Amino acid sequence: MSTVVRASVVQACTAAYSLSDTLDKLERLTKQAKERDGTQLAVFPEAFIGGYPKMSTFGVVVGERTVEGRDEFLRYHQAAIELPSPALARIEGVSRETGVFLVVGVIERDGGTLYCTVVFVDPEQGYVAKHRKLMPTAAERLIWGQGGPDTLPVVKKQFNTLAKPENAVCTKLSATICWENYMPLLRTFYYSKGTQIYCAPTVDARPVWQNTMVHIALEGRCFVLAACQYAQEKDYPPDHAVANAQARNGDNVMIAGGSVIVSPLGTVLAGPLLDGEGILTADLDLDDIVRGKFDFDVVGHYARRDVFSLEVTGAGP
Repeated sequence: MSTVVRASVVQACTAAYSLSDTLDKLERLTKQAKERDGTQLAVFPEAFIGGYPKMSTFGVVVGERTVEGRDEFLRYHQAAIELPSPALARIEGVSRETGVFLVVGVIERDGGTLYCTVVFVDPEQGYVAKHRKLMPTAAERLIWGQGGPDTLPVVKKQFNTLAKPENAVCTKLSATICWENYMPLLRTFYYSKGTQIYCAPTVDARPVWQNTMVHIALEGRCFVLAACQYAQEKDYPPDHAVANAQARNGDNVMIAGGSVIVSPLGTVLAGPLLDGEGILTADLDLDDIVRGKFDFDVVGHYARRDVFSLEVTGAGP
């Protein structure tokens, strides 16, 4: 029986402070992945909708905020989206038109608070779930709220198999954002829920990120799909902060990419993609998950439940 699903990771940056242009870009890249590669699942980076404010300070030092920083937050808040919203409806329309299941990083606006969120959008059902980043990293805590146990979904999705499109295979997908991937208990929670396609939207472009992605694939015996932004100075407004204001150059790299797809035994199936925007695609044989768990099942025969236990407060079923 065929159990192969075709998946893509999209490496791209936000059209800064232009929601309409960013949604146009999402539509164009999704259609490209579908028409060129025949993808069934596409993962977009962290904060793709709304943007990642690399190098921004929002005028903050300990004990003091500036008027200019408050204005910068206002602009960033206005670039975010609500759930539901016309922007989400547009994403649903792209998914429906292309037949591609979308996992998209967004900046979610909920009242006065922003969240770094991932939305799951199904071609038939539309928006089905979201995950809010549990712990923003470092200065991200200035601008993003903390997610809670109510947004830790593992989403079930039936995909038609490649070899026999009349057959369907049921998969389980999750999303873990950027440095959440360094939270061992969160990873264990998703493993315990049976995640098979472990999506990792990120803006971490360091070379060591590749080690993390391979480790998680091996640890969870799951497919890891890491989608990172690639952005240059010219992709940000002229007044945006840069690493070196004395050496401004539109071609200077702000976020260096590194998107990758890894198999349950740690084999890199595609990528890492560096030096530009693009799309990586790979065929995921879901039977490889069971093949991998033959000798290591981190929440099964390797779990040692007589020694360790995991308690998650307030999480759904």
